[in-house]
Amino acid sequence: MNRETIRSLLTDTGEAVAAEVRRILLNTPLEVRTRVHGHTGSDVIYDIDHEVEGIVVDHISRNARSLGGIVLIAEGIGADEKTVYPTGMPEQDAALRIIIDPIDGTRPIMYDKRSAFFLAGASVNRGESTTLADVEVAVMVEIPTTRAGVSDTLWAHRGSGAYGERIVHATGERQAFRPQPSSNPSIKKGFVQFVRFFNPGKEEIAAIEDALMAKLFPDAEHGESLTFEDQYLSTGGQLYELLTGKDRLVVDVRSALYRKHERTGRRTGHPCHPYDLAACLIASEAGIILTRLSGMPFDAPMDTLSGADWIGYANQSIRNEVESVLTQLLREYDLVP
Repeated sequence: MNRETIRSLLTDTGEAVAAEVRRILLNTPLEVRTRVHGHTGSDVIYDIDHEVEGIVVDHISRNARSLGGIVLIAEGIGADEKTVYPTGMPEQDAALRIIIDPIDGTRPIMYDKRSAFFLAGASVNRGESTTLADVEVAVMVEIPTTRAGVSDTLWAHRGSGAYGERIVHATGERQAFRPQPSSNPSIKKGFVQFVRFFNPGKEEIAAIEDALMAKLFPDAEHGESLTFEDQYLSTGGQLYELLTGKDRLVVDVRSALYRKHERTGRRTGHPCHPYDLAACLIASEAGIILTRLSGMPFDAPMDTLSGADWIGYANQSIRNEVESVLTQLLREYDLVP
C-alpha cells in the first residue's frame, strides 16, 4: 500500500467536497439544499449530500486502476452503499477497501450553522472481514461554514502519529500543526459530551450522565458546574473536538440503547455507524483512547449499516477517573453485559 499516494487522493477528494459544499451554501437557497433526496439503510440523504457524491466517485474511479482496484464503501453511493472500481473488477481482486462519509454533519452544515467533516479510511482489502482496525491511512477534512476564516485537514498513517494543516481561506496559506488532545487529568471543569442529539432516548442518556457526575464528584457544592456540554451533531466533529483539546470525554451509547429499546418494544432511533468513524485512526494516533462500551479497544465492521457504540477519552488519566464508574452504570442500565 502506497500510504502517501492514498493520503493525497483522500485529501484531494475531501477538499473538493468542501469546495463544492461552499459553492452550494453560497448559491443555493436554504429550502433547496435541505430537501430530502432519498433514504438509505444508513441515513437520510439530503440534496446537499447527493450533490457531492459525483465528486467522490470521480476521484476514486480515476485513481482506482493505478492503486490496484478499490472497494468503495460510502454513505449514499452505489447499491448497498458499496461499489468496486474500476467498474467490472471482481470485489475480491481489488487491492484496497476505502470507507468514506462524504459529509459527516450534513444537518448543521446545510443550514450553514457549524462545520461538517469529510471522513475517510483506507485499508488492504480483506473482504467482508475488514474492520476499522485494519485502516492504515485516514483523512478528515473540515467542511466549514461560509463565515469561517480557516479550516483544518487532519491525517494519520498507522504507527506514524497524527498531523494537521490549517488553511487560511483569504490567502490559501497552509500552516502545519500537530493535533493535541487535552492533557488535563480530570473531566471536571471541562467539556464532556454524552451524545443525545436525536430522539428517542435523550432522557435515559442524560440520566446516565447525571449519575456519573454524582458518583465521581459526591462532594460537589450546590450550584457548582462540574462539566460543560456542547452537543456536536457530527461524529467527526466530536473527534475533532477531542483532537484539538476542546473536549475531554465523548460517550455514544445510542446503538446499545436502541437495541435495548428493540428488546422492550420501544421505538428506536438513529445510532452512530462505522462510516461516521472512518477516520478514527487519527484520534488513536494522536493519543486519544477509543473503546467500546465494554472497555475493549474500539473496532467496528467496515460498513455503513452496523451500529457503533464508542467512548473517547482524551488521555489515560481521564480514562482512569471515569471508566470503572461508567462501566458499572452502563451495566445498571442494561447497556453492557
